[in-house]
Parts: sequence; structure tokens; C-alpha cells
Amino acid sequence: MPGNLPSVEVVAGNGSVIMKAGLSICFYMRRSHRELAPLISQALRTYIQAVGRQALTWYPDLEGEWRVLDDSALESIHQELLTHSAPYIHLRDSYGSLIDHQFLYRGVDLDSPESRRAPGLHTCAVSFWLPAQPLQPQGPGPFRELALSLAKPLPFNSGHAGPTFHAWLGMKDLMQHMFQLGLRYPGLDVPDERNNAYSVGEGIQGVHWMNFLGPPVLEALGGASALEARLQTPGTSVLALGEDRAVVTLGAEPDAGDTAEGRMLPAHRELARILEPWFAAREGSRRLRDNDALRRWERRFLD
Repeated sequence: MPGNLPSVEVVAGNGSVIMKAGLSICFYMRRSHRELAPLISQALRTYIQAVGRQALTWYPDLEGEWRVLDDSALESIHQELLTHSAPYIHLRDSYGSLIDHQFLYRGVDLDSPESRRAPGLHTCAVSFWLPAQPLQPQGPGPFRELALSLAKPLPFNSGHAGPTFHAWLGMKDLMQHMFQLGLRYPGLDVPDERNNAYSVGEGIQGVHWMNFLGPPVLEALGGASALEARLQTPGTSVLALGEDRAVVTLGAEPDAGDTAEGRMLPAHRELARILEPWFAAREGSRRLRDNDALRRWERRFLD
């Protein structure tokens, strides 16, 4: 595996890979989808331009059956983004095996009865998956630049980019395995974007290689300059993205860490202590058999 990402593949009995390390970029926006529609449509175009049209070839229809994403279907997806009040869009490069590329978006309507019953929690969530392999030979530069190009137009409250598990997320035993592996490799995220849309609100989903901070968290921290003054670990950088948003990058390249080898990711731990008051608990924990595994993983940079 390139860079500082481990080989963590899990193979099912039929020989299919059901979990491996990859990369992801995610943003959370506490706004109704109607305000974001053209921005999300453009973000999808930016992602496709970066990874290639062939990287997204399948989508589920209204009955959940996977269909070929030809150009006509892709144009219909853009129209759905522009016209629906709370679209759910899932595009990927395969439906029969574990994927490398994925676009996942869940838009919310903050005026809906569902959102009103959970004030402050619902948010529009978008994520982009990429394979880890592009980190060589180009290094992390293109991935970092893609994350920044996606971030700049979006009115995000929070976001992150870096190493993650790519996995079949509906398998509960596999989720438990990811939490356990995540304690050894704390820089690897366990993704749960579908549920995070209903739980993160204006909070933060943990600490990552790139950490996008917006209102109200960045304001509460005193802005980008004040936050930068508090971060002392070598290699940490803070880049302002306008007046009320910034990105904190922890080191020159993504690193999953390895507690078994003493690679504890001190920059991640330093930032986690600063951001702890704004960490959001995962809504998906209610469906897990062992919530302690989730809590231990969520606090991996704090305990």
C-alpha cells in the first residue's frame, strides 16, 4: 500500500474483497438542499473531471436495482439534484464488488417535519471516494488539490479528507472489525455518511488528515490565526479559505498511524483535544451490537 496506508484487506468466502484502505473527501452543510443544489451538481462535475467519466458507471433506480450510468442517466442525476428538495444520490464504479470510486449525497430539507423533530442535527452530506493507489507516483498533491477545489465553493460547516476504510457498510460484523482495526490504525476513518447527515449538525466528525472547519466552530476558536497559534506539532498547517472557513492539514501526506509500532499520530491528538467540545456522536451507534467498540474508536485520539 502506498505512503503510510496499511494493507487491511478483508476477503469474503467467495473471494470478493469486502474491505480495504482508500481515500475519501466529505463535507457537511447545515442548510436545506435547495440552497446547495447548483453547488452540489458542480461538485459532481468537478469530481468526474478529476477521476474520469469511467469512474462512475452505476446507480440504483427507485426500486434499488442497479442500472448503467450512461450519459443520459447522468444528466438525469444532475436534474434531480437541481429540482428535488431532498435528493439521495449514489453513484459508483461497480455494483457487484468493492468499489474504488463513489459519489454519495444526501440532501435534507430543514423545513421538513423530520428535520423539525431533530432540531440542529440534520445536514446535507456529500462524500467522494478515491483509491489509495494514486498517492504514487504523484504523491498526495493531486488528492489535496481536489479536496481544496471541492471545498472552496461549498458553504461547509465541517468536512474532512484523508485515509478511510472502503467497505460494504451494511455488514454489522464488518463495522465492528473496522472499529477494532481503527484502534490500531487511528488515521483511518470508518465512514458512515448516510447516518452522519442526520447526526452531525454543525459539529465535527472526528479528526482526519485534512480538517475543514467553518461556522460556528471556527468562529468559536477565534478564527484561523488563533487556531494556528495553538497548534504546535511540526508539519501541521492552517490555510484560511475566506473569512469564516479554514482547513487544518496534519502532516505532508496522509498517515494511518500504527499504535502497534508506536506511530500514535501526535498532530491528530493535539487537534482532537482542541476540537473535542464540538465532536458529534454517531447516530449509527444505535444499530450496533457493541456500542463500546464505537465509543472507544471515537475517542481513539483522546484516551
